[in-house]
Amino acid sequence: MLRSPRRSPPRVRPLRWASAFGRFWWDFLVGDTPELFVGMLIVLAVAAALGGAGVAAWVVVPLVVIAVLGLSVALGARRSGGT
Repeated sequence: MLRSPRRSPPRVRPLRWASAFGRFWWDFLVGDTPELFVGMLIVLAVAAALGGAGVAAWVVVPLVVIAVLGLSVALGARRSGGT
């Protein structure tokens, strides 16, 4: 005789879905390199702060992106034991 699979109570399912949704977005946004996620937040904050500055945003934001990527590469090299 086959039994049907046990189902969670209806009140617990939305919590499981919310938890799975949160885990998906954490893995999608942060993944293996949390410093890139923090760097992206910094870049967005700088861009928002310079939103009305016009030309300054076109110069400063790419420089911040380059700095964040350079820092990420340096941290990755340090973790892997490279030079």
